[in-house]
Amino acid sequence: MSTRDKVIAIVAEQALLAPSDVTLTSTLDDLGIDSMGLVECIFAIEEEFDISIPFNANTPDESDFDISNVAAIIAGIDKLVSQKT
Repeated sequence: MSTRDKVIAIVAEQALLAPSDVTLTSTLDDLGIDSMGLVECIFAIEEEFDISIPFNANTPDESDFDISNVAAIIAGIDKLVSQKT
C-alpha cells in the first residue's frame, strides 16, 4: 500500500467515509474532521509510518506540518519518512 492509500484510508476512517470519498484536494473540514478527529488522524499516521509529526493541536497555525489538504499531509509524511532513513 502506498503512502497515499494509507493516508486516505486513515482519514476516511476518521471521517466515517469510504476511501473513494476522500480526494487529494479534500480538506479535513470538507470531510467533517474536527480537532479531536485531527489528533486521532495524527496518532494513527504516526503509528502507521513510525514517525513523529511536529504538530501541536493547541497551536495548529504554528506548526511546520501542513494539514491544508490530503495531498499536503501525504507530502509531509513522505518528507518525514525520508528524513528518518
